[in-house]
Amino acid sequence: MPSRREAIQLTPGEIREYLDEQRRIILVTNGPNGMPHPVPMNYGVDDEGRVVMTCFRKGQKVANIKRDPRATLLVESGEEYSELKSVLLYTDVEILDGAENVAKALSIVGGSSGMGSNFTSDMSEQVRASLTKRVILRFTPFRTVSWDHSKLGDRY
Repeated sequence: MPSRREAIQLTPGEIREYLDEQRRIILVTNGPNGMPHPVPMNYGVDDEGRVVMTCFRKGQKVANIKRDPRATLLVESGEEYSELKSVLLYTDVEILDGAENVAKALSIVGGSSGMGSNFTSDMSEQVRASLTKRVILRFTPFRTVSWDHSKLGDRY
């Protein structure tokens, strides 16, 4: 008989489906004083299963990642205990540059307000300027923890 922990784990397919249907993730980096630096971010998942987001290159999270290229990501949902569902990803992080790459990454990030497209001369100057100030953060998970309390039914 599987343990209760095993019973609530999500399969790799369930994890991908859950990440694809959510919009916001909590990004936790290691701050300059050693304290966790958690921030909510919109994100997407690329074809290789890596989490992708963009942010301004001068942001604190970028400075933190330059100092320590590891991060933890958390997606969670559910109101009642019996509905709790979460995916926790321990990751290595890459910072990628280039306005064209940022525009492409924005096309898979939820809530990007239409900024994601090809980097073209037809873009407004404001959008072009914003893209050149941004970087891509690409997170490659090396450990995943998940739980879905609804898998227990009434047995929790």
